[in-house]
Amino acid sequence: MKSLILITLFSTLLSFSEEWKLDFEEAKIEAAQSHKYVLLNFSGSDWCIPCIKLKKNVFESDKFMRFAAENLILVRADFPRLKKNQLDSRQTSQNELLAEKYNNQGKFPLTILLDSNGKVIKTWDGYPSTLSVETFISEINVFVDAKK
Repeated sequence: MKSLILITLFSTLLSFSEEWKLDFEEAKIEAAQSHKYVLLNFSGSDWCIPCIKLKKNVFESDKFMRFAAENLILVRADFPRLKKNQLDSRQTSQNELLAEKYNNQGKFPLTILLDSNGKVIKTWDGYPSTLSVETFISEINVFVDAKK
């Protein structure tokens, strides 16, 4: 009985885990197939304090991860500065192309909700101190609910 409970708990946790993808084109295809939105986050993971806080306080929360697993395909375009955190040249190039298209002003953090065709639905510029997990989810839910 204990093993059945553990297996059920483990599979439930896995179903809520949503990985951040690095390939935007792949994410759009997956979003189209699963009828989900794409959430694109521009981050400076090792230098941008608001980016680090947004990741920790919102994106890594259980509540957001459960919501994302059901409704979003997550994509992170990271721009680290420390040599030890540098991305490979292919990923750097892909992130730069995304920045040219969606973040040409170089804002960090910048989070964008897109449809599966890459059309911008909503943008969050920075990490406002008033933004909570619940607020963020409810702002996305306006579009998710309208799509249903």
